[in-house]
Amino acid sequence: MNNCFIILAGGESKRFNSITPKPYHVYKGKYLLLHSIDKAKKYKKFSKIVLVINKNHKSLIKKLKIVDIEIITGGVTRAESAYKALKSIKKDNIKNVIIHDAARPNFSIKLLDKLVNSLKLEDCVIPAIQSTDSIKHRSSNKIINLKRENVYLIQTPQAFNYKKLYALQKHRDVDITDDASLFVRAGKKIKIIKGELNNNKITINSDIKVSGLIKYGLGFDVHRLVPNKKLYLGGIRVPSPFGTLGHSDGDPVLHALIDAILGACSMGDIGEKFSDKDKKFKNIRSTILLSKIIKQIEINSYLINNLDINIITQKPKIQKYKKQITNCIAKICKILPSQINIKGKTTEKLGLIGKEKAIACEVIVSVIKND
Repeated sequence: MNNCFIILAGGESKRFNSITPKPYHVYKGKYLLLHSIDKAKKYKKFSKIVLVINKNHKSLIKKLKIVDIEIITGGVTRAESAYKALKSIKKDNIKNVIIHDAARPNFSIKLLDKLVNSLKLEDCVIPAIQSTDSIKHRSSNKIINLKRENVYLIQTPQAFNYKKLYALQKHRDVDITDDASLFVRAGKKIKIIKGELNNNKITINSDIKVSGLIKYGLGFDVHRLVPNKKLYLGGIRVPSPFGTLGHSDGDPVLHALIDAILGACSMGDIGEKFSDKDKKFKNIRSTILLSKIIKQIEINSYLINNLDINIITQKPKIQKYKKQITNCIAKICKILPSQINIKGKTTEKLGLIGKEKAIACEVIVSVIKND
């Protein structure tokens, strides 16, 4: 398994027109460049992953706390960045290299597999979509009609025999906008496979807008407070002389959250998934239950977009625990803390909650159904 996946994210994003560089914008629930990283890791056929970043973005990349990949700074041009990445793995005994632009977050693992498998017989394999529009070429003042059947819109990731590609790097220049161009210029054979219509490139700011079906879910849960029990709220242990009574750990925040997510994804409710009649769920941590649900919705192509959480309790006061709860939920749900809003509410000492005999929680969630 001597395959390397290179992600190019070293551009200046001038056309994107934003103070925040394009790779560090949130897209479909996570930073744009993380889509490529996560898919490369999930594929599990890369012995090495290299991320090329802009030298001015080191503070931004540090905040993402990315692990298990090599991060290097790129050059002035895309061609130079690709060369630096290829040079960085020269001593790693790499056979095949896949080069991808971080600006294309929607490629599939199925496409990755096609590319890698095609390298068994080819030295250069690229995905492409045939144009469906009428095509014209302008040279000076002359316009020529082109046959759209012969025009291909080239995508990344692109797959190469590492040694063959590296040998062509001496011919690189600023006009090289993708690595397959080196093979074209050298008159080498290129294998074109069918690309993916969803594998669009994020170029301008409006491209980053959420795509896909957005659905919403509502969750609610309430638990009685009793002595000699631990109190868990939002996945964290909260010091208290009273804890919640429940079959599991009785975390009303995560239970309401699970119900909201299941509702948004049309996948039933928490009782159907984790019956209180089942002994294997006795005293189980709700963080484990939530993790199971996140895996299930991922299989169904759902991503969490945002959460709004009301924790209703007279005591304890929620304010001092909001950050811990937010970070815990964000980690399990694989989203950013900024996508979560938590509010502590009271019942003005009315009812069971007001008498400090119960805690309730309500959650509204929006999810994105990817194509």
